[in-house]
Amino acid sequence: MDSMENHICVHGHFYQPPRENAWLEQIEIQDSAYPYHDWNERIGAECYTPNAESRILDGEGYITKIVSNYSRMSFNFGPTLLSWLERSLPSTYEAIQAADRESLERFSGHGSAIAQAYNHMIMPLANRRDRVTQVRWGIADFQHRFGHAPEGMWLPETAVDIETLDILAEHGITFTILAPRQAARVRRIGDAEWSDVMGEKVDPRHPYVQNLPSGRSIAVFFYDGPIAKAIAFEGILSSGEALAGRLTGAFVDSQGSPQLVHIAVDGETFGHHHRFGDMALAYALDHIEANGLARITNYGEYLEQHPPVHEVEIAENSSWSCIHGIERWRSDCGCNSGGHADWNQEWRAPLRTALDWLRDAVAPLYEEKARRYLNDPWAARDDYIRIILDRSVETVDAFLGQHAHHVLDAGERIKFLKLMELQRHAMLMYTSCGWFFDELSGIETVQVMQYAGRVAQLGQELFGDDIEGKFLALLAEARSNLKEQGDGKRIYERFVKPAMVDLTSVAAHFAISSQFESYEDEVRMFCYPATVEDIETAEMGKARLTMGRVNLSSEITTESGVFTFGVLYFGEHSLNAGVRTYQSDTEYAQMKQDLSATFASADFAEVIRSLDRHFGSSTYSLKSLFKDEQRKVMSHILESTLSDIEQVFRQLYEHHFPPMRYLTEMGNPLPKAFKDAAEFIINTDLRRVIDADTLDGARIETLVIDAHTWGSELDLEGHGYLLQKALGRMIRTLSDNPDDTNLLSALTAAVDMSHALPFPVDLGEVQTPYYRMLPTVRQERKVRADGGDEAATSWLQQFDTLGEHLSVRTE
Repeated sequence: MDSMENHICVHGHFYQPPRENAWLEQIEIQDSAYPYHDWNERIGAECYTPNAESRILDGEGYITKIVSNYSRMSFNFGPTLLSWLERSLPSTYEAIQAADRESLERFSGHGSAIAQAYNHMIMPLANRRDRVTQVRWGIADFQHRFGHAPEGMWLPETAVDIETLDILAEHGITFTILAPRQAARVRRIGDAEWSDVMGEKVDPRHPYVQNLPSGRSIAVFFYDGPIAKAIAFEGILSSGEALAGRLTGAFVDSQGSPQLVHIAVDGETFGHHHRFGDMALAYALDHIEANGLARITNYGEYLEQHPPVHEVEIAENSSWSCIHGIERWRSDCGCNSGGHADWNQEWRAPLRTALDWLRDAVAPLYEEKARRYLNDPWAARDDYIRIILDRSVETVDAFLGQHAHHVLDAGERIKFLKLMELQRHAMLMYTSCGWFFDELSGIETVQVMQYAGRVAQLGQELFGDDIEGKFLALLAEARSNLKEQGDGKRIYERFVKPAMVDLTSVAAHFAISSQFESYEDEVRMFCYPATVEDIETAEMGKARLTMGRVNLSSEITTESGVFTFGVLYFGEHSLNAGVRTYQSDTEYAQMKQDLSATFASADFAEVIRSLDRHFGSSTYSLKSLFKDEQRKVMSHILESTLSDIEQVFRQLYEHHFPPMRYLTEMGNPLPKAFKDAAEFIINTDLRRVIDADTLDGARIETLVIDAHTWGSELDLEGHGYLLQKALGRMIRTLSDNPDDTNLLSALTAAVDMSHALPFPVDLGEVQTPYYRMLPTVRQERKVRADGGDEAATSWLQQFDTLGEHLSVRTE
């Protein structure tokens, strides 16, 4: 059979659960992602960016091409992840968009990007209203980002039933992708007899059509399960050739008709779960295409060229990650991530029960209240994605012009936006990862509780009912596997309640953080713009008094307020702060006068009493800071303490260096005190040297040798991360100033040194900018060198030497 009748499609489901703090709309620091700020940032560096600039190697391990995998594969990105990428990794975000545009040209007008149900809700477990909104938001978000309508839609965890497929078809979606075990029976179109294909017996090499009760239909692709499993779990990504061979080896010569070999896996498989997995994929697709082994395609193109000739009946309430159907998201079915054989997941059912109650409790209250402003509250919710994507005044005005039955005043607009946000969070709280893992107190489950907390908070503000109390009574039925965590109510009170934010707590954050950094008159704290109307500071020894007035607003709900504050800081971690809404100029002037006079008398106890009189007994401390700022401030406070510790350790290390060296040469073990001091000092010095403006390679190598001598444990990931960033800064500077031969020489030496260090350093951050300089900067110098320009010839030699160290072919 002609190899061009054989088609290959690789689908990557790129997704991370929304991790943003429900009140700040940004991700707070996650220590488990060290050395990165959070897991999105880490996976972005390991997967999302590498797949946009993946390296293809020749037989000698040299880079010959850098390509975008996205432009040659099928892919979907979770809308909430794309929102984060747009803010945090804009160049990667733009590369993903560009790849879809390129794929439109490559694949006969069919883009490789497909949509996803908005926030990864398990669709068969949702009510119909939520399913419709998830689909409409997913489509609208896709059109906003990619500029065209989606042909396909990814179902979260491929969880499916007939009603969900009918909703997709109703909204113009032509296909979806399922696991092979999700096919129940098939037959050729026009035949009377069905064939049972339960147990993954479906032939994945053809598309199928699922006819629906409404009279609509949708195409279904069932991916090749064994190959997908080999990619995800069996190490096949260790070789691009092996991957290519496995894909091309799945064709059946005897079929005599066009075939599609296709797989679907988590996109994070290519780089995050399997380091350099993106490179194996890039090589495989390039190898298959260059050698004419098959035609690379995407689902939309293949469907147009080869419409289904078989129909299917799906296995309802099934998914790709639970052999029990969809039980993983509502019961203790036995599916878990492993590692804790003595744990159970009995908490899943009461968690879902509590969230279902919360959703159903606020729905009629929402509808009743929203009708005061909107023609159709649920149609407005379906369209609210417009505002989520663009929160400008103009967009809100246009939205209300379409949906409101009268012109809303400022107070009504705030209530309208709070009602919409209540519904947004009532869907975010169903993000599937809340049930996927093993433990109720895990970060993914706490995250969905946080979204539920935002629903309860807004419900309390809008409707006045004790929604939170009733919700927590149900949540208490969910029991943790960890004795210290107790139940869902205790976990909520421990992790969710402290994260809750209102304008007063934002004002407190501003007041306290102003002790440690200077703010401009206009400042943005997460999603809260602030205008500093007045601020005064007085100092006496270590003590400092700050008083002021700040105007705050929310970008999300537009509510605003003016707050006055007073902060007494004693140094280190001792701090008292008071905050209240602004009352009047007279009251504000009196507060400043009282606090200033008392502070001037050095009667600090009376200053605290004065703070209580003016601001009430609800005072704030460093614990009131948001997590990232809290970490930053504590680092500042502990700087002198750590400096003292370092001085003691350094004296111990340097003073006893010679006898300890002699001790090791005699084969004796080091005293623990010295070993601890050595480890602290070596790691501290390495961080400083690597993070310095100029890399001192000799010093780095000496410190690594010392670590080996003393058997010190190095912070390999942390040092590797810093070195990777330092090299990235150097190549970017060189790209802007290519004639800086001193920098070129220093970068070459640093790259050469990185090969000998024990740190994990991915040189992709250097290789990609270097590769991009080849057809422009290098080519221009080569022309000059060929013309006899000695300076250009010298530069070319240096630049090519760098390429040699980077393993990049320059010609």
